[in-house]
Amino acid sequence: MTSVPTDSSAVRPELVEGRGSDVRASTGHVPSDVRPSTGSGRTESKGGASGGAWKLAGVAVLSLLAGVGATTFVTRTWFASTMGAPSATVGRHEGQGASARPTDAQIHTTPPGTDQPGVYVSPLRQQLIGIRTAEIAHRALESTVKAVGTLTYDETRVAEIHTKIAGWVEQIHVDFVGKPVSKGEALFCVYSPELLSTQKEYLLALKARDQLARSQFAETREGADSLLAATRERLKLWDVSDAQIEELERTGKASKTLTLYSPFNGVVLERNTFDGHYLTPESPAFKIADLSTIWAVAQVFEYELSRIHVGQTAGVEFPYAPRARSLTGQVTFISPDIDPQTRRARVRVEFRNPGLSFKPGAYVTVSIKSDIHHELAVAAEAVIDNGDRQYVILARGNGYFEPREIEIGQQVGGYFPVLKGLERGDVVVTSAQFLIDSETNLKAAMESMIGHQHKH
Repeated sequence: MTSVPTDSSAVRPELVEGRGSDVRASTGHVPSDVRPSTGSGRTESKGGASGGAWKLAGVAVLSLLAGVGATTFVTRTWFASTMGAPSATVGRHEGQGASARPTDAQIHTTPPGTDQPGVYVSPLRQQLIGIRTAEIAHRALESTVKAVGTLTYDETRVAEIHTKIAGWVEQIHVDFVGKPVSKGEALFCVYSPELLSTQKEYLLALKARDQLARSQFAETREGADSLLAATRERLKLWDVSDAQIEELERTGKASKTLTLYSPFNGVVLERNTFDGHYLTPESPAFKIADLSTIWAVAQVFEYELSRIHVGQTAGVEFPYAPRARSLTGQVTFISPDIDPQTRRARVRVEFRNPGLSFKPGAYVTVSIKSDIHHELAVAAEAVIDNGDRQYVILARGNGYFEPREIEIGQQVGGYFPVLKGLERGDVVVTSAQFLIDSETNLKAAMESMIGHQHKH
C-alpha cells in the first residue's frame, strides 16, 4: 500500500472543483469527512451546506424588500384617497387655466386665490359624512334665565307692634301665630298708670280752657289753649288715636287701658306677649306681615347676571300647585355680592299674591327673559372650542373648507354673538366639522413633516 504523505503541500489548493475530488486526484484516498450518500449516490459536504444558507438569506431579503414596497404603495394610495396629495396633473391644469377643482382623491391645502390653509372635500364625500352649512346673519337674540327660587315675605310690608309706654297686658285679642288680621283690628289692651294720669291731665286742661275762655285777659286764654294742646299731643305720641281722644272728651272719663290695632291686612308672624305680661317700649308685642305682595328670591349663577337687570319682567311658576300656575312679576333687586359656597347671586322678583294662596317658604321656578337685540350670530353647533380659542370651519365654495378663528360672546339660546372673525354672508359648517378639522390638522402635520425631511 502506498502511504499518505503527511506534508500539507501534497494537497494542492489550486483545485477548485470540490474538496473530495481534489483529494482523490492528489492522493488517491477519500478523506474521512467525505462519504458516499447511501440514497442517491451524491456526496454532502460542508461547502454545499454553506451555499444553501446564503440562498435562504437572499430569499428572505427579497421577501422583506417586497413587503416594504407593498406597504409603501398601499400607504401612498390611502393618503391619496383620504387626504389627497396634490397631483402633477392638477398643477398642470392650473397652469393652463383649466378647472382647478381636484378629483375625489385630491386635497388642496390652499384654496385658489387665497393664502389661507384649506382642505378640499368632494361632493360625494360631503354627502357621505353629512356636511351641513349655515349662513352668518343678524338674528334676534333672546335668552331665558331659569333658576330655582324661594317665596318669602315682602320685607317692606312687615311691621312690629310696640307700645310707646310701659304697662301690663290685660287682654289679648289675637292669640296665635298665623292668624289673619285686618287693618284696624284690635290686637291687645295695655294698662299704664302714666297713660291714665295723662288722660286725667287732658280732662283738667279741657275744663280749664272752658272756664278761662271768658277771661278778659288774652294771655290767660292762650295759656289754657296751649296746655290743652300740649296734653293732646302727648296722648297722640303714645298712639292714642283721634277717635279715642274724642271719646275721652265726650265721656269725660279716662280709659284704664289703651288698645293697639293692626296697621294693615296681614298675618301674625310672631307673638311675644300674653295676659299679664309687662311690656316696655323696646319689647315687640307682635310681628305682622302683609302677604298681598310677595317676593320670590332666585339663585342665579354669576355668568348669567349680565343678562338680568332691575325692571325686567319675570315669570314665576309653581310646580307643586294643584294646577299649573304662572304669575308675572318684576325684578326689583339684584344682590351686590356672590355666595362663595354656591357661586350664585340672589335676584328678587316681586309679584302680587291673589287670594293669599302662595305661602312663604315654597319653592318656585323663576324665568327671566332677556331683552331682544339683533346681532351678528353663529350657530352654537358650528363653533369648535378647544379650551384656548374658538373657531369655525368656513366653506369657501367649490368644495373647499378652511378653519377660521373667531371671537364670540356669551351664548344666547342656540347662538353665539360674533365679536370678531366672521362677516355677514359667510357660510360655516354646522355638521361634521370635526372630521374636516381633523383632516386639516393631519394635512398640516404631514406638510410640516415633509418640509422637515426636505431640509435635511
